[in-house]
Amino acid sequence: MAFYSREELESLGFKRLGKNISISKKASLYHTDAMELGDNSRIDDFCLITGKVILGRNVHIAPYCNVDGGDKGIYFGDFSGLAYACHAITRSDDYSGNSLTNPTIPNEFKTSINKKINIGKHAILGAMSIILPGINIGEGSSVGAHSLITKDTEDWTMYFGSPAKKIKKRSQKLLIDENLYLKHEQ
Repeated sequence: MAFYSREELESLGFKRLGKNISISKKASLYHTDAMELGDNSRIDDFCLITGKVILGRNVHIAPYCNVDGGDKGIYFGDFSGLAYACHAITRSDDYSGNSLTNPTIPNEFKTSINKKINIGKHAILGAMSIILPGINIGEGSSVGAHSLITKDTEDWTMYFGSPAKKIKKRSQKLLIDENLYLKHEQ
């Protein structure tokens, strides 16, 4: 995988650029002036990242993900991530039939949904999961592969399905590992 050099990243005009950032040259990035990237974060091949996207530290976005922050934004807490082919979208057309849809239609002829997404610290989403506009993924929450998240998730809880349903509580042992890692990094 070929990553941008630090100099190349700086030339892309990010709003904020932490240290030790890895972004694949095969990722597509739009509106970088609205993006903030925390230390040690990584975006892999064939991702489409656009709009207001804020990554905390040690965030990973795996190949083939679509992250559309729009103007409302998607916030990724520290140590969070998306597995292969996840989609996090802050905006969508109204599918009820009450207005026209798709980007070829001027805004005055359609109704859109446009809401912020928050992905909490240590939250992780399994491959091919989808987060709809306005969702809050709780701290430490995990979502199994191929899940559709239509409602907020609780902190330190595991979810799975379409729509995603609560399965059980998630271990918090990783918080010990986080402290060890942060001490080691200093």
